[in-house]
Amino acid sequence: MGKQDIDIARAVKLQPIQAIGEAVGLNGGDLEPYGSYKAKIRWEAIERASSRPDGALVLVTAMTPTPAGEGKSTTTIGLADGLRRLGKRAIVAMREPSLGPVFGVKGGGTGGGHTQVAPMEDINLHFTGDMHAIGAAHNLLTAMLDNHIAQGNALGLDSRRILWQRVLDMNDRALRRVIVGLGGPAHGVPRETGFDITVASEIMAILCLARDLQDFKARVERVVVADRGEGALVTARELRAAGAMAVLMKDAIKPNLVQTLEATPALVHGGPFGNIAHGCNSLIATRLALKLGEIVVTEAGFASDLGAEKFVNIKCRTGGLVPSAAVIVVTTRALALHGEENLAKHVENVRLYGLPPVVALNRFTDDTDDKVSTVLSTCRTLGVPCGVSRGWELGGAGVTDLAGTVLDAIRSGDRSSFRYLYPDELGLAAKIETIATRVYGADGVAFAPAAAAKLARFEALGYGRLPVCVAKTQNSLSDDPKRPGRPRGFTVTVRDVKLSAGAGFVVAYAGDILTMPGLPKVPGAEGIDIDGNGNIVGLF
Repeated sequence: MGKQDIDIARAVKLQPIQAIGEAVGLNGGDLEPYGSYKAKIRWEAIERASSRPDGALVLVTAMTPTPAGEGKSTTTIGLADGLRRLGKRAIVAMREPSLGPVFGVKGGGTGGGHTQVAPMEDINLHFTGDMHAIGAAHNLLTAMLDNHIAQGNALGLDSRRILWQRVLDMNDRALRRVIVGLGGPAHGVPRETGFDITVASEIMAILCLARDLQDFKARVERVVVADRGEGALVTARELRAAGAMAVLMKDAIKPNLVQTLEATPALVHGGPFGNIAHGCNSLIATRLALKLGEIVVTEAGFASDLGAEKFVNIKCRTGGLVPSAAVIVVTTRALALHGEENLAKHVENVRLYGLPPVVALNRFTDDTDDKVSTVLSTCRTLGVPCGVSRGWELGGAGVTDLAGTVLDAIRSGDRSSFRYLYPDELGLAAKIETIATRVYGADGVAFAPAAAAKLARFEALGYGRLPVCVAKTQNSLSDDPKRPGRPRGFTVTVRDVKLSAGAGFVVAYAGDILTMPGLPKVPGAEGIDIDGNGNIVGLF
């Protein structure tokens, strides 16, 4: 058995975090160290960097994945390492892992092999406490909501119309639907509710889209927690919760500085899932990275129909970002499952936004030359450049081919061609239909009556200009996880919608999407342990 990711990471002597900061123009006073190898970046440093010109932004997305994933994070990290080997000041901007997948089936989110961000144990576990702060802020609002009802309910809230649930950063299916407040009047008012996983929290989305702490607080005040009916929505502002929630987030909102195994600076901050949320790291971290680096490599969750679409139409729209290129990660196993037409559709999707696409073949150690040649031939047929990435096996040295191809795309691209998929003024239902037909390849959208009524109400209340965030399966371009390849002749069914007024988008639920996952029959947690010397084993 070969070395595990954790063994490879542990064998590398990391640079002190102060040295990583100095490499991008940050002095020791700009950092708030959390031990020797990770730090928060102070607001004073962020403000000072704001006058610098922006570097180039490269998005890493993928074709439709297999259940095991295709190594998008590994490719993202390896590409940054490869660019540095070509003499470019590259920086990684990534999401933080959630404990749910770490102890579930997917494992951590720090890359793999010789292309990882480190310290991988810390980042995959508690890191700098951001996830816990988000959960605490979210649940404080829920506690204040239930307390308001128990203490006389001056706002006249109907316990059947409460929209704000609790969160936990763990896969726990038993908490999807619960009843709280049992035990008599001293224990609150009984009502049915549930839990979401922390990365599905609107507070997570707000963290990732806010400009700063004051903007975060203003967005939290707009969060809708309940529905009075008759056109009235109840917000966190009416519960006077936003100030205390901002206090809990005062450190978590600062971006985290770490490094790759090759000492490439990495900003790891925020972690919304790509299938149930917008799937991008924080705008604060991305904007700062653009000021500190010559090229910033970032990733968005899952494939171009999910993370990349939301990256463009939510994150870039909110933050005024203009990417220079998009990398589509491909593996021979994903091509075997989904076929060349699937890859062709993801290339088409990237071009919808006016971005030059580059295919990254994430080559596994057991891929034969014949399989690799087939992928390269497919890309030539599609008229898209392709670079091979062997980062897992060789580190940055195995990604210089891809890095050179990406540099060519940046140089030949025209940033003025970048465009969103739809204008702000398009109606909410029409925005969903545009995504479904143009990005997924659907014939149309069927709206459940309740979903259609909510969309009409949101528009009547003045939320019609918001972008939409579609929550659907990552296993298919359609909303049916059992339809691989490039499905045709299908209709997307939107069963429900939700207003995320604080984050600034409307969520549309297509298919059976769970916001609180469950553990598999054999969870990864069974193989994770700590030995007598304090070394963690089994983490990947």
